[in-house]
Order: sequence, then C-alpha cells, then structure tokens
Amino acid sequence: MRILEKLNVKPNDISLYEKAFTHTSYANEHNTTSYERLEFLGDAVLELLMSDYLYNNRNFNEGEMTKMRAHYVCETALYEYSKRLELGKHLKLGKGEIETGGMNSKAINSDIFESFLGALYLDQGIDIARKFFNDFIIPMIENNEVDFFDDYKSALQEYVQTDRKSLEYKLINEEGPAHHKTFTVVVMIDDIVYGKGSAHSKKEAEQMAAKDALEKAQRG
Repeated sequence: MRILEKLNVKPNDISLYEKAFTHTSYANEHNTTSYERLEFLGDAVLELLMSDYLYNNRNFNEGEMTKMRAHYVCETALYEYSKRLELGKHLKLGKGEIETGGMNSKAINSDIFESFLGALYLDQGIDIARKFFNDFIIPMIENNEVDFFDDYKSALQEYVQTDRKSLEYKLINEEGPAHHKTFTVVVMIDDIVYGKGSAHSKKEAEQMAAKDALEKAQRG
C-alpha cells in the first residue's frame, strides 16, 4: 500500500488498513466491514494528538485552544489532509457511490483520514501515530498550507454588520439527479451580488458564496 511505503510503516495487520479505506457502499456489496468503527477511533486519536500539540506549543487559554482545535479537525481540514496524502487513491466504493462521484466526496475523503489514523494507531501504537501527525500534519498547520477556516458565512456576517448592510443568500440554480444535485447560490449585500458558490448541498453552496464575497472584499 503506497501510503504505508511513504510513511515507512511495516504493517503488523494489513487488514486494518484495507478496512480503513472500505466505504459502507462497498462493504454492503461485498459482505465485509466498512471503515466506520475505525473512523470513530481515529477521531478520538486525532483530538488527543491535536490537543497535546496545542497545549505544548501554543500559550492559549482553554477557550482559544478549543476554538483552534475545532478549526484544525473540521471537515475542511480533514479533507485537505486526506488530499495532500492522496488517501483517496486507496478508497474502495460501491458501484452507486462511484457513479455519483464518491471518489471526490469531501465527506468521504475526510472520513478516511480519521479511519486511517485509527488503523495506524491500532497497528503501530500511539508513538507512531504521533510521529505521523508531527511529520505530516503539523507542517501543514505551521506553514499555513491549508485553509482551515470553515465558517465563511459567520465571517461575512461580521464584516457586513460593521457597515450595517443587509445580507441575503439566494438559490439561483439546482441541477442533477435527486440523489446528487448541485446547488448554486449567490450572496447579496444591499441587493448587489457579491459572491457565488456551487456545491452538493445548499449549506455548502452558501459557504462557498460567502467565501467568494470575502475574497472579493479583501481585494478591494
């Protein structure tokens, strides 16, 4: 497995890693086990490692550490970690999930980062899991290589409130099959379109529109 070679890890139980990349759709079709339990474990391991890192490397109070940890373990951050490590190349999906673009799904790619970390922890122990975290994740954080901020709508709301302007999101288009629609949303400030975004959920499309508006505002 390429990711294990990259990490110079010799697996004690390769089945753990195979399970870490097995989506529920594939598991159902092939009567095997999905990554869900490993994802649950990996989530806890990641929170521990991130909390330890923040406690020892940032002079913040509890509230500040909690907020920062939330940014570093949000879905957007996990998706970026997963993409940088090319974990999606090992993903096993069912036929239906493949047809609807599951290979590029933000949620699925985020999930497998946690399931892989869970497998690594079970197979190699906490010291190797921490080494992986320190070698591959911390540099992305410290070098600002990843956009961890996930709530552009709140940031835009704060920006607009300072100028006492009105803010509204409008759905302008939706297309595609019912199970895999693409929504396009614009955000309007004082009835003028400032940003536009598309995604497979209205909520995510609104976030993308808000991000677009903030970027334009920053460029002046």
